[in-house]
Amino acid sequence: MQHAHYDMGVVGLGVMGANLGLNIASRGHRVAGYDPDAAKAEAFARRGQTELDGIDGAETAASADIDTFVGGLKTPRVLLLLVPANVVDSALDSLVPHLGEGDIVVDGGNSHYPDSEKRQRRLAEHGLHFIGMGVSGGEEGARHGPSMMPGGDAAAWDRVRPLLEPAAAQADDGSPCIAWIGSGGAGHFVKMVHNGIEYGLMQLIAEAYDVLARGLALAPEAIRSHFVAWGERRLSGYLIEITADILVQRDEDGGHLLERIRDAARQKGTGRWTTEAALALAIPTPTIDAAVTARGLSDFYGLRQNGSATLAGPQPADGQSALMDAGLPRALEGALEAAMLLTYAQGMHLIAAADAEYGYGLHCGTVARIWRGGCIIRAALLEDLSAAYERDAELRNPLFDPALGARIGELQGNLRKAVAAAAGAGIPMPAMSSALAYYDALRSARLPANLIQAQRDYFGSHTYERLDRDGSFHTQWAHAADS
Repeated sequence: MQHAHYDMGVVGLGVMGANLGLNIASRGHRVAGYDPDAAKAEAFARRGQTELDGIDGAETAASADIDTFVGGLKTPRVLLLLVPANVVDSALDSLVPHLGEGDIVVDGGNSHYPDSEKRQRRLAEHGLHFIGMGVSGGEEGARHGPSMMPGGDAAAWDRVRPLLEPAAAQADDGSPCIAWIGSGGAGHFVKMVHNGIEYGLMQLIAEAYDVLARGLALAPEAIRSHFVAWGERRLSGYLIEITADILVQRDEDGGHLLERIRDAARQKGTGRWTTEAALALAIPTPTIDAAVTARGLSDFYGLRQNGSATLAGPQPADGQSALMDAGLPRALEGALEAAMLLTYAQGMHLIAAADAEYGYGLHCGTVARIWRGGCIIRAALLEDLSAAYERDAELRNPLFDPALGARIGELQGNLRKAVAAAAGAGIPMPAMSSALAYYDALRSARLPANLIQAQRDYFGSHTYERLDRDGSFHTQWAHAADS
């Protein structure tokens, strides 16, 4: 590794680190890699020799020795960490003694946003800049163009931008799917919400699949035909596309692989973090919350096997008839579009609230724009979302954009049909049901919270407010027996 020769260093050469490092190098940069696992370092260097052959300026090298690695970087050094969230601090412990004032560390892993804020303060004490950057796109996106959400120390952005921007995905209009998100933990906050929305969208798609497979007893090929058709219209997007592929994937013996996968969904915690952040900010995200809960329920596999044998429900034939009478599967397309739009709206409302509370200086329109390509939740619906913020940059909840609100109003009948028919058939739709309830709550001029306030005052003297006069009030409630 040549002395002070490389434009950027990548720490952690697993799947994401190696692929994003090669992606950055392929744009005409010299990238050094570091991993204490010598085999990973050697593999990265070999891939660079093969995959970057003939690209002007592109070069990679790798080392398992931290002194050699750091010594090979141009100053001020730029280091991109792509390591698991639980080892970021130990990686920083190893790196910081080798760095100098003005060097920049970019954490591109799935870190929790409060941790990013702590790390920025910690590195600032050493004269170092810190950027917490969400990266979405999986293995393929990392190699060919992810969506990236950098935030933190803005003073470092001008140095990092020329390295990262060319490696980002491009939206259909050619704009890069990367932008400065804001100060503090903004980058990882937005990535966390991205993942929460991802939980919601995946659960909604799974519920649509369940209605078609279990409720209507359609074969995988028939279900795929619906997803393919939906993907050619307004539901075009990555998750719909891969679902169509998954449905007809064959196992080694020719059977459908999906039908043999254990129905217990795992999670790494970012959906739960989104729910926790929403609760802390008092922002309703019921579809994301329902998706987190649904994954938890799926893991009670043995309990569900017992329940399927002992707990009563409608007869399958009656349920299938109810679903067909409701116009499914046709109505399911509109129901899914409405519920997905409402899920995006919940996430964007949470981001707007976080900006107001934490002073990140982020813009929801920017977030919607950079999610249009490269990331897991990319979809045609994000074009509608981006357009809504172009019309009103201060929009807190995109549901209240006139065009988006009107579109969901047009689709609400399909959403109601799907939820009601699934309930009649005994098929759980927690995410889709929550999306409908969210919509109905927001269009309700009056909710039964007046009763809840009265109850709280009755048993705890918590007081309440009135519609007809200002102030807080407490009542000595009469017991029914005394009336």
